[in-house]
Amino acid sequence: MTPQELYDRMKKVQEAKGYYFNKDKERTFELLEALIANKENYGYMGCPCRLLSGDKELDRDIFCPCVYSVPDIEEFGSCYCNLYVTQEWNEAKFTHEYVPERRPPEKMPY
Repeated sequence: MTPQELYDRMKKVQEAKGYYFNKDKERTFELLEALIANKENYGYMGCPCRLLSGDKELDRDIFCPCVYSVPDIEEFGSCYCNLYVTQEWNEAKFTHEYVPERRPPEKMPY
């Protein structure tokens, strides 16, 4: 699968939920390439902005879009890695704040 194919597939599904890809296409496609690489290396599309353990069950919470993306987007207008954002975030209607890590430390492989 190419980054463009993944973009087209995920765009339809996520926009129906009110989530949009970051308008910075270069950043978006870098993250999509990382998702594809994670799928090839681990067998699942884990978050491109987090270190995967390789244990599918342990990483289930960070399958993209991760379970933390909803509260991140609600609070900050963006998920942790800025792949998914609100329309307002893309339109820069407010200051883009750093999105803190919500994943519990005990789930991190380091």
